[in-house]
Amino acid sequence: MIKRIFIIMALLSLLNSCKTAQKVIKPNAIKKATVEQIIKKHNQNFIEFTTLNIKATIKYQDKKTKQTLSADIRIKKDEIIWMNIKFLGFPVAKALITPTKISYYETINNTYFEGDFTLISNWLGTNLDFQKTQNLLLGKVIEDINNENFTAKLMYNMHQLSQKKETDIQNKYTFDAANFLLKSESIYQKSQNRTLDIKYVSYVPFENALFPKTISIRAIQDSQVSIDLEYNRFELNKQAPLSFSIPNGYEKVEIK
Repeated sequence: MIKRIFIIMALLSLLNSCKTAQKVIKPNAIKKATVEQIIKKHNQNFIEFTTLNIKATIKYQDKKTKQTLSADIRIKKDEIIWMNIKFLGFPVAKALITPTKISYYETINNTYFEGDFTLISNWLGTNLDFQKTQNLLLGKVIEDINNENFTAKLMYNMHQLSQKKETDIQNKYTFDAANFLLKSESIYQKSQNRTLDIKYVSYVPFENALFPKTISIRAIQDSQVSIDLEYNRFELNKQAPLSFSIPNGYEKVEIK
């Protein structure tokens, strides 16, 4: 179960437990926007930072397991994503994600994994790298979207972007009509009949911007794995340890 959490979270941001705040607009005030306009306004939601430290609650469920964990997540922008997962306050796993490698170990079975993004890319059916993983955690679209590849339309008073050409892998994004915040993204691979659905359930205000607070993740292939992330506290641009080393005596595992 810990392995699956790291695999899905590596895809995948953030914040203070304060009241969700979003603009309210009347349906008749919503106007259709172009792909370029939607992405431009979407990107204006984000502020620059060097480090981001997050304390989170993770609710994990599959057909055999249901568990609640806590996590410390630290991001050094464009360089490192560091995670420390705990159960009842005791560390049970730690991970380090860089632009070239994914590493983690778990203390229950004394095992560890080291590899590149091929594992996650194959598992999701989409090409994933560090930047896309970081974007997922920050509530940003994960790929380069332009007028040539995507089309825009209004659906249920929200902006929706979908691919123009039908391919084996289909990505779809939905944005709030008021703030152009990302509300959901879906990745579907037809040949493997698998889907990854990510919903940004709520946002909170911070530093003159709105950030994700609650994220719901559903990975479906034969059975369903669910992860609900609740971000309880964060610090912006404050240094925190990012140390990571695999303990001696741990056994390397292969994940397929």
